[in-house]
Amino acid sequence: MTSSPLTDAEPSSLLLAVRDLCLERGGRELFSGLSFDVHAGHLIQIEGRNGAGKTSLLRILAGLSRYGFQGRVEHSGTPLYLGHQPAVKALLTPRENLQWHVAGESSYALQEVDAALAKVGLYGYEDVPSHALSAGQHRRVNLARLYLSADPLWLLDEPFTAIDKRGVAELEALMVRHVEAGGAVLVTSHQALSVSHRVTALSLLEGLL
Repeated sequence: MTSSPLTDAEPSSLLLAVRDLCLERGGRELFSGLSFDVHAGHLIQIEGRNGAGKTSLLRILAGLSRYGFQGRVEHSGTPLYLGHQPAVKALLTPRENLQWHVAGESSYALQEVDAALAKVGLYGYEDVPSHALSAGQHRRVNLARLYLSADPLWLLDEPFTAIDKRGVAELEALMVRHVEAGGAVLVTSHQALSVSHRVTALSLLEGLL
């Protein structure tokens, strides 16, 4: 059983409420009795060894896994989920990929899309077919969505994978700006966050994905 004391905030700032969440895979219990609240200003790192259920938890919180677990998950809005596998279509350019991802969220001008790509180091690559890009550049295409997102709650699964030190520092700074502006972030990572903002740890029991 894992729980977190993330309840010391005003109810109006509540972005996510989790109650008695339980998950089993292959006859093994990954976690049970998991209850916590996520409020504006929270930066939460989900911890646990490989197979502890970190990715499974984020997918449940994002609404991508609707079966196979017990408990209750309530959002105040729609969270932004970035999985550890970049959702980049190889035949599309970075610009086209980003336009496709944000199409249902809002109407962004071409200049805004290109500016988001420039912020993740993809200036000059906007029209290059994504199959010609490196793994790290695929990650950056995905991360560019954060610069266009108006969603207050971000769920980030291993966002630092294939990103260089400068990219890691820039992403950490972006997460801090987001939570200090009234958002919240839940992130999985095998490395400790190097940020000035308070980071709350949410630890999972060891298990199998």
